[in-house]
Amino acid sequence: MTNAVAAIDLGATSGRVMLGHVGHNELSLRPVARFANQPVRTIDGLHWNILELYRNVLAGLGAAVREEPSLTNVAVDSWAVDYALMRGGRMLGTPYHYRDERNQAAVDAVHSRVSPAELYAANGLQFLSFNTLYQLTADASASTLELADGFLLIPDLLNYWLTGAQFAETTNASTTGLLGLTSGTWDDALIERLGLPRSVFPALIEPGAAVGSLLPAVAAEVGKSLSVSAVGSHDTASAVVAVPALADDFAYISCGTWGLVGVELDAPVLSEAGRLANFTNEGGVDGRVRYLHNVMGLWLLSESLREWQQADPSIELAGLLAAASALDRPVAVFDANDSTFQAPGDMPGRIAVWCTDHSREVPRTPAEFVRSIVESLADAFAAAVRTASELSGKHVSVIHIVGGGSQNALLCQLTADRSGLPVLAGPVEATAIGNVLVQARTAGLAHGSLESLRSLVATAFSPTRYSPQH
Repeated sequence: MTNAVAAIDLGATSGRVMLGHVGHNELSLRPVARFANQPVRTIDGLHWNILELYRNVLAGLGAAVREEPSLTNVAVDSWAVDYALMRGGRMLGTPYHYRDERNQAAVDAVHSRVSPAELYAANGLQFLSFNTLYQLTADASASTLELADGFLLIPDLLNYWLTGAQFAETTNASTTGLLGLTSGTWDDALIERLGLPRSVFPALIEPGAAVGSLLPAVAAEVGKSLSVSAVGSHDTASAVVAVPALADDFAYISCGTWGLVGVELDAPVLSEAGRLANFTNEGGVDGRVRYLHNVMGLWLLSESLREWQQADPSIELAGLLAAASALDRPVAVFDANDSTFQAPGDMPGRIAVWCTDHSREVPRTPAEFVRSIVESLADAFAAAVRTASELSGKHVSVIHIVGGGSQNALLCQLTADRSGLPVLAGPVEATAIGNVLVQARTAGLAHGSLESLRSLVATAFSPTRYSPQH
């Protein structure tokens, strides 16, 4: 029996196809394809280039089959909240990007029908203006939702194109704001109050369930028929599976474009204090609850770098981080959660305005901006860990940083310093690893609880330790 599976892992700025091998005391991962994920702005707003993504997915899957002819299984994960409207099995339009500006009017429309406190009691989600329920309300206001007979979240859309099966996987569905927190099913009463058509909501499927096989035309293109499984299709749900924790007293930071900071629980926390702190209860694999807060994340760095490279293409992040680490003077710490930093554009300019408006010294050089960003992220991460522990009552003795941010030594060390807790950094490809492990368990290549899977991760990918220095 083969022990190879493939993970299609799509992030907000890039995608990858990874080959994973899982067996008794064995876990390894290697990339076979990487590609950019660049949104496209048209006359009507900011959209995902979903067809280009799908083309790259098929090319990457074909490369995986060529490298590992015994490959039998594949699964998809991606970012949350965004979707395609469907009619008759066809996509009605290119999916909007969650950073598109169309959602604010929809927020007001939703809150005029259901108060934020009522929403939190029903779905347990932090307020984010781009949550799916606001986006669907925007579509309803534009009269486009009435044309649809369904909608598919991004990983579910790709699974549909791969297999022909339409459904919503529950960890990602939990980010829509329309899934009942206790029932685990679509919240019909809330959907009705918001004036959304119940008929567009797809059937639900759990992580670990079989989706189907590749359609014949897809199998012909990639070179082989493969089985498709459901995993924690929200990328953070898969990343949390791969946190290499050996005890349960941990907090996690899944750090990429966003920094998702929280703890894993067995039941949601629906306190008013949690709502006011903007903490969210999202579905995890095996019925766990991801109690977390969204911090802006490496988006602040990537947008700043993009701005500087327009003037000087030779500028690289590694050099800036080295220069930022070497600074011996204090820099401004700003609120990384401020909504002014959410939209694309001149990030250094907005940071400068924020600092001026709040009587903070404005960074003068790119290195100072980078140090200011990393200090501010570390401050926000440490604060979110403390708040997660206080609100949930869960003791935290260690912070695990996984994802791309785990490679940022300055960020990891400053997070340890500001939290007063040790930070264990890695693995970088936590999302793909979690994807691989859940589908491997479905295929009988791995066994046991999340704790057993995490033990396998800890053995295969030894994290780097950062101890608080002051």
